[in-house]
Amino acid sequence: MILTCISYARGLKLDLTLISALVERWRPETYTFHLSCGECTITLEDVVLQLSLLVDGPIVTGAVVILGKEDLCEAFLGKVPNKFQGGRIEMKWLEDNFKYLLKDAIDIEKEQYAQAFILKFIGGILMPDKSQNLVHIRCLLHLVDFKESG
Repeated sequence: MILTCISYARGLKLDLTLISALVERWRPETYTFHLSCGECTITLEDVVLQLSLLVDGPIVTGAVVILGKEDLCEAFLGKVPNKFQGGRIEMKWLEDNFKYLLKDAIDIEKEQYAQAFILKFIGGILMPDKSQNLVHIRCLLHLVDFKESG
C-alpha cells in the first residue's frame, strides 16, 4: 500500500535544534525558508534524501477543482471541523476524529482515515508550523486519489 514507505519514518533521529531553527525561518505564505543567505524551499529531492521515500513512477494527484474549506474537508475527510484558524485545522481534531478505524469500515472510510493520517504526517513531521498543532487544509489538495492511483 502507499503508506508502507511512510511507516519506516519512525526510526528517524530528529535534530531538534535544526528543526527549531528551520521552523523559525519558515514562511508558509511563500513556502520558503528565509535564511541569511537568501531563500530556499523544500524540494522533492530533499524529501527523498531525508525520509528515503520512493518518488519514481506516475504522478498520483491529477487535476483538482479548488473547493471551499468545508467542502474540501467533507470531500477528503468526510467530516468538517467546527472551527478553522485561517485555512488551518487543529491536529487534535484530526487525532480525535480519526483515531480508530472500525474493522467493518467501508472503502471510502478507509480512504478518509488514510488521508487524515497523511495530513497528520504532513502537519506533524514533514511541514509543521510554528504552533505545532495546526495543519493547512490546502495540503489535502496534494493527496492521492486512491481510485486513480490503483
